[in-house]
Amino acid sequence: MSILLLDIVTTAAILFAVAAGLMIILGVMKLINFAHGAFLTVGGYTAFLTTEAGITPWLAAPLAGIFGFLAGIVIERVVVRPLYARPLDAILATWGLGIVIGQLITIGFGREVQFAASPLSGTFDLGSIDYSAYRIVVTLIAVAIGIALTALFYGTRFGLQARAVIMNETLARGLGIDSGKVRTLTFGLGAGLACAAGALITPLLSVDPNMGLPWLVNSFMLVLVSGVSIPSLALASLILGGAQVAVSTYISPIIGGLTIVVLAAFILRINPRGLGLG
Repeated sequence: MSILLLDIVTTAAILFAVAAGLMIILGVMKLINFAHGAFLTVGGYTAFLTTEAGITPWLAAPLAGIFGFLAGIVIERVVVRPLYARPLDAILATWGLGIVIGQLITIGFGREVQFAASPLSGTFDLGSIDYSAYRIVVTLIAVAIGIALTALFYGTRFGLQARAVIMNETLARGLGIDSGKVRTLTFGLGAGLACAAGALITPLLSVDPNMGLPWLVNSFMLVLVSGVSIPSLALASLILGGAQVAVSTYISPIIGGLTIVVLAAFILRINPRGLGLG
């Protein structure tokens, strides 16, 4: 197994974990959450604060996820819910929310780059090569997230209600489903996943007030290509993330940073439905 292949697989897993929260909110609420990048940043700073407090880094992602879930519920009720009848205003509200969160982080922490401790250091021996142990663990966590989301949406009462809202919200309300509650829990879940993903990726990078912006762009393009489908998001992450790694390795990291956006636009130009595995 080559390092390039491992880079492709682990990068795809990271992209999947980062984009999952955005996909869930878009699927159930028909809302593009432009605050997604800000939630990722909040997760990054949660990991940083966990390090500063001397708490085990293994708790950074769970703590970030819990905080994001609770904050998402409050934000949905206070900011998003009053704007359901005005979808464009709701989208703009999430954009403004992202800016506000970014400014609050800047006021609280400054613009300096910060670092969070990794819960796992060193490498795993994979035969002829050694590879980052933490990237492999993050990959396994991303797989667990995919399995958990599949179980949630296809094996629970909430999942049944959420899929009913996705298909036809008016009919779902007529059948007695509380679509408002479904929306609230969905936004909380999406925000929680975003914050947890931010905490997960921070030990691989660094944290600053703008760290979520490039991830927001890539997540947005991945969700456009995949639609409301967990398997499609995994496939899009593998194809587009793999292309990004290959271009960054063999051509230029700068061009590689644009690969996901360009390739997603190309796929959508050929097939507006994207990769859609259903």
